[in-house]
Amino acid sequence: MSEKLNNNQVQIENAKKGDQKAFSYLLNTYWNDVYSFQLLRTRDENEAEDITIRTFSKAFDKIKTYKEQYEFKTWLITISKNIHIDLIRQKKPEFARTLSKQDKNSVYNLVDDSPTAEDKLITEQNLASLLQDLKKLKPHYQKVLHLRYFQELSYEEIAKELNEPLNNVKVKLLRAKRLLAEIIHQPKNKNF
Repeated sequence: MSEKLNNNQVQIENAKKGDQKAFSYLLNTYWNDVYSFQLLRTRDENEAEDITIRTFSKAFDKIKTYKEQYEFKTWLITISKNIHIDLIRQKKPEFARTLSKQDKNSVYNLVDDSPTAEDKLITEQNLASLLQDLKKLKPHYQKVLHLRYFQELSYEEIAKELNEPLNNVKVKLLRAKRLLAEIIHQPKNKNF
């Protein structure tokens, strides 16, 4: 257990340095914890998933502020809880707040010039099989992958197309690639 904890700390430190693989590792390691927490709170899969995406987006944006004296999972859950509270407040007009220009424009820069294992899997699959596997994903994941890999749009262009913050697009792409890789690795049913 301490070996896993040590590896997590190494990945957190690497993420603070902008390492794309570390971001992906942290997303994959803690996704289910944050998603499950939000699913219990919201009782809505789509809302829980949206809040989880926002949580990782904000966490990766603010990763340099993370203090090792706290558990990383606890830090993520706290961010997630605050995002949920903010969303509830936004739904009520009397609590509506506007974000400062700096908050709206702040983005984190993920180093994405080296292809990940998921990227390699995506490009190695034949197109017909890949398209069938893509159809197994939720529509918003299908769309973000289509925009990135078939239309070859940049993260910024995808953010404009989807009218979403850049951070959310980056997290959705990480998650979509991970889910697609899992689908691709599933044994195919063969009819003999």
